[in-house]
Amino acid sequence: MSEQPARIEGIPAGLTTRGLDRNQTPVADWLCSCRTHERATGRTAVRQLLAHARVGICPHATGRRAAA
Repeated sequence: MSEQPARIEGIPAGLTTRGLDRNQTPVADWLCSCRTHERATGRTAVRQLLAHARVGICPHATGRRAAA
């Protein structure tokens, strides 16, 4: 019997932030609807991620279409 790779399902797309309190390093995780994951660490990087992360709009798919 061969091992099958793990298949993870049911994790909803969305944006999660943590470490926003004073003297903490902010971290943001974004799981796009196309299942692309992005992580930002630090105030500047988190602000940039928050600026381009959009619910229901996949910037990765538009980039793939432009490249095709």
